[in-house]
Amino acid sequence: MAERGWLGLDGRIWKVASTHLVVDAYTNMYAPLLPLLIPRLDLSLATAGTLAMLFQMSNSVSQLGFGTLADRWRPRAFILGGPLLAVVVLSFIGVSTSALMLGTVLVVGGLGGAAFHPPAAALVYRMADHRKGLAMSAHISGGSLGFAISPLIFVPLIARLGLSWSWLIMLPGLAALSWTLRQVPPMSRPEAHERSSLRSLRPALVPLALLYFTVVLRTATSYGFMTFAPTLLTRRGLSIDQASAAVFVYLLTSGVGGFFGGPLADRFGARQVMVATLLASIPFLALAPMLSPWGFTAMLAIGGLLLQSTLPVSVTFAQQVTKAGAATVSSLMMGFAWGMGSLAVPLIGMAADRWGINTALVGLSAVPVLAAALAAALPDSRIHAETPAGS
Repeated sequence: MAERGWLGLDGRIWKVASTHLVVDAYTNMYAPLLPLLIPRLDLSLATAGTLAMLFQMSNSVSQLGFGTLADRWRPRAFILGGPLLAVVVLSFIGVSTSALMLGTVLVVGGLGGAAFHPPAAALVYRMADHRKGLAMSAHISGGSLGFAISPLIFVPLIARLGLSWSWLIMLPGLAALSWTLRQVPPMSRPEAHERSSLRSLRPALVPLALLYFTVVLRTATSYGFMTFAPTLLTRRGLSIDQASAAVFVYLLTSGVGGFFGGPLADRFGARQVMVATLLASIPFLALAPMLSPWGFTAMLAIGGLLLQSTLPVSVTFAQQVTKAGAATVSSLMMGFAWGMGSLAVPLIGMAADRWGINTALVGLSAVPVLAAALAAALPDSRIHAETPAGS
């Protein structure tokens, strides 16, 4: 019988979540470092947004390919190798001397993160009992915590050392992985009936499509605010350390929202939670750009908490309505949808170049209305809770 850990979950879930923390900490250095990278490399906001899109395409969209491979080959190899690639390569972000070199670092490092996410989410789902939402929230919250602490720890350190010394930050990451990767449990190759195919996904095509575009729209909103918040705040007089602290607050509260979203969905249903939180986030996101830097931070933190509470909910719901291919479905709702959502970031950057960051972000705050409309058309996930995927 599996060892029980915090909150009564399988202890191995927390061990996988700790690896998730490390991986996502290294995948969130680009946007907070933009106030330093923009003048050094003479980047326009549109170029900065394009690089953000390329990184998210690599770190997110490619997850669909890695998820499919993990459902057919050796998922543990991706869980072990992906974090090492991400930590080592992304540590060279500050060494970049051109936009092309920076883009290469982001794309290659992003592939490491992409390799890890689908099989890790599938492993957590299989190890969880009836509390699938809580288990996925715990796992994703590990990544959210890593994502949040990166601007608070790595960015001020790189700012003091100088961008050319950014490679030194790989050392704590490798030290952490030397422990966390040893905690990943053995994994058998997926059986034939557990692998995804068009036939296995077809019965759930409509809810998966609705859910997919809901996640795309949510992601476009989240990434847009996350990418340009540091630049907005520094232009309003905050130092890069203060801007990084503000982003930390936003990401930390977003992680809190993600943690509670899963248990709420276990109790009230995924559809209800997604619709309510998406709509509730809109007034806070719309008001944020009109306020002072710290008022902006406070409103964005509340909006982020509500917006991101849908993250683990969507992954768990997708796994509940399908019968096979847990890694593939996880990658569809995480990486592939997140990557598609990131395609909007260059457009937001172009709008910010033309009309100002404030106007662009106010307009962006209306997007969750469309996401909520799609989520409202989903079936009630509670009817599937009795028959989890793979049963």
